[in-house]
Amino acid sequence: MTAAAALPVLLDETVPARAPWSAVVGAEQLLTITDLVGNQAVDCLLYDAHDTALRYSAPDTLQAQGSLFLTTGSVLMSNEHTPLMTVVEDVCGRHDTIGGACSRESNSLRYGHHTWSQHACVENFLAEGAKWGLGKRDLVSNVNWYMNVPVEADGTLGIVDGISAPGLRVVLRAETDVLVLVSNCPQINNPCNGFDPTPVRMTVTGPAGGAA
Repeated sequence: MTAAAALPVLLDETVPARAPWSAVVGAEQLLTITDLVGNQAVDCLLYDAHDTALRYSAPDTLQAQGSLFLTTGSVLMSNEHTPLMTVVEDVCGRHDTIGGACSRESNSLRYGHHTWSQHACVENFLAEGAKWGLGKRDLVSNVNWYMNVPVEADGTLGIVDGISAPGLRVVLRAETDVLVLVSNCPQINNPCNGFDPTPVRMTVTGPAGGAA
């Protein structure tokens, strides 16, 4: 039994394929993201729930941990170099925070103009963020849970087949009250979702009385 499984369940939702999701996870509560079918990228943004000007910073996070990839022990830092969430359990082994989120513009550039109408993570973030008063200027570089983005010796990036599998999970502990935005990635033009987006599960556990 995991530490998260032993705690009271405050929220337990399945996010359909291609859909957005959001919630406030209170300080000391745990957010478990479960890849239900396997090989599904989960794009994620974090904000201080009381001051959204404080938000996830990929550069601060990479500098603080000295690694390009996220796994157990990684502290997700804000643009003020304060901790937002910590990865306390990871049974996948590696997650990306440099590949960014897909958008209509990037799809068109990479895969052709015929992909312009396809749904993308940026659109999910904008739709879900609007519920919390966030707009396009509030979108920053994001975490891609379960996405496999190797870095070659010459610095080039690749998006390749995932290393996840059905039922794998990553567990995050909130270090403060955190607004979590998720896009269950709708990308069908590269292997990040195995060309077939699938549902994921979001579970919040921990002490009652927090912000969730």
